[in-house]
Amino acid sequence: MPAMTRTSPTTALLVLLIAACSRPESGSLQGYAEGEYVRVAAPYAGRLEKLDAQRGTTVTKNAPLFVLEQENEAAGRREAEERLKTAQARHANLLTGRRAPELDAIGAEEDQARVAQKLSEAQLQRQEKLFAAGFIGREMLDQARTAAERDRQRVRQASAQLQTARLPARPEEIHAAERDVAAAKAALAQADWRLGQKTVASPVAGLVQDTLYVAGEWVPAGSPVVSLLPPQNIKLRFFLPEDKLGSVKTGQEVSVSCDGCGAPISARISFIATGPEYTPPVIYSKESRAKLVYLVEARPAPNDAPRLHPGQPVDVVLK
Repeated sequence: MPAMTRTSPTTALLVLLIAACSRPESGSLQGYAEGEYVRVAAPYAGRLEKLDAQRGTTVTKNAPLFVLEQENEAAGRREAEERLKTAQARHANLLTGRRAPELDAIGAEEDQARVAQKLSEAQLQRQEKLFAAGFIGREMLDQARTAAERDRQRVRQASAQLQTARLPARPEEIHAAERDVAAAKAALAQADWRLGQKTVASPVAGLVQDTLYVAGEWVPAGSPVVSLLPPQNIKLRFFLPEDKLGSVKTGQEVSVSCDGCGAPISARISFIATGPEYTPPVIYSKESRAKLVYLVEARPAPNDAPRLHPGQPVDVVLK
């Protein structure tokens, strides 16, 4: 993940602070250019397989920067995909009821029960006639009636089983299967995200300031691999004497010049420090206040920013 960092050359800062206290006669203020770098890292560790970024080149947004080995993440994605297929198949099975061969078997049992019912009912009719003629007793008639009723109940049972087999599962089971499918989809999305984090693209357009690893090296999780400097992240820092603090405000335009920059660069003040950068080790007095300087930051116009380089000394004139 990209993180914003900035560099501040300590030696240059001390020299500029001392120079600022002397107030140049030309009316310009001493300062320097500074860059806020975007350091691009992956959230997972891995061996650096491919480094597309080259120091000193300019990349566009979403341009490929580097690739880490991803065998483990790819295997995790395949596992999540198979789990999703299993959950979807289980859900579909609950919606369709039993298979055709199972339905045929239950239907055959129903047919057998109906045949047995016809036979028992025919036997009951014969026994009733024999009983009416006095050839058999009440006991045999009761047995025939019981057999007929038993076979009728078997037909009802077989018919109910066949209807149940054609129905889908209970709503509770279907809902549980739907939740399993949703969970499997979420797991697959996570696996896709982990796999995607091993192939890192540029979050911004800018200059490749530095590459911190070479192909084949092991990169710890969260360790920056490429350092980018977008043009809009270049700013100017200069120091304002205490007696001029009231004459500047945020948004005010300044003119900046430097060695080799050509025409002056226009910039606007974006920040004014509320406290002094340098204070003498004495109690404040009218004389000591002249030594106080305040940090001021300004942003150059986007078209002029590439003309500046971090650490480069500049002269700033207030407008």
